[in-house]
Amino acid sequence: MVGGAALVIGPWLASQTMIGKALLPLSWIGWLMLAIGAGLLWLQRRERRVDTPASPRPVPTRATETARAAVPPGFPPAHTLDRVAAELERSAAARQQESPAASTPPREWSEAVFAVIEWRRFEAVVEALFQQAGFETKSQSHGADGGIDIWLYSRHQPGEAASLVQCKHWSKRVGVDTGRELRGVMAAHKVTRGQFATTSGFTGEAEAFAGANGINLLDVKGLLALIATRTLEQRQALLDVALEGDYRRPTCVNCGTKMIERPSRKGGNAFWGCGEYPRCKTTLPMRIL
Repeated sequence: MVGGAALVIGPWLASQTMIGKALLPLSWIGWLMLAIGAGLLWLQRRERRVDTPASPRPVPTRATETARAAVPPGFPPAHTLDRVAAELERSAAARQQESPAASTPPREWSEAVFAVIEWRRFEAVVEALFQQAGFETKSQSHGADGGIDIWLYSRHQPGEAASLVQCKHWSKRVGVDTGRELRGVMAAHKVTRGQFATTSGFTGEAEAFAGANGINLLDVKGLLALIATRTLEQRQALLDVALEGDYRRPTCVNCGTKMIERPSRKGGNAFWGCGEYPRCKTTLPMRIL
């Protein structure tokens, strides 16, 4: 192609000279060489495109399968499963970097156990603690509970409730309003003793109200102190209750099924959505540990 260009441009530039005039009749050869060169270049590029192997289809990952379950009916077509899966992978990677040991179950009791278990496992631990203390208990796994998470009965008086228990799997301190609610439920059932257990702590006002109204408070430190009084076998049994099944993934408070990690449609943080969606639309914020 370079020679063809020379035969076309050279005589034109030197057309006023004797050499240029002599070469001018040969310019058609330059045009022919340019055409042949362009044709060869086109064939070469076409062969490269044919020889290049097609990109392999991505192998479905666990994040892709999670994304498929997370996409509810009517999800906008523009939000593809690949993008949703990528968002979930980035979210999971970020949480793993913040807590490298997140996938390792705790081996002994500490505040970290209460931090990683879901609310239903927490209630089960509290119930087991009172069973070890000699109480008969009654509870329900989900649904409206009337403000009572656990009923305590004396083994000497099985038909009469000895105390009522309320549990809060919270990171913030419990205020006096929740204590007043428990006291109202106690009065409605004519029970004089109440128990309030939480994974956090209580405000000063809540502590004062509880002390004046027959409510025993168990914050995270109090629970650990109570667990420490148990035998080694009992402590291990309590830990087994805490870590039973998928202990990190929360249970839906309304229908009792495990919840699913769902990406936000508006680009916010991921959240927990009921596995029975759209029949149950219960959601919970996701805690980053």
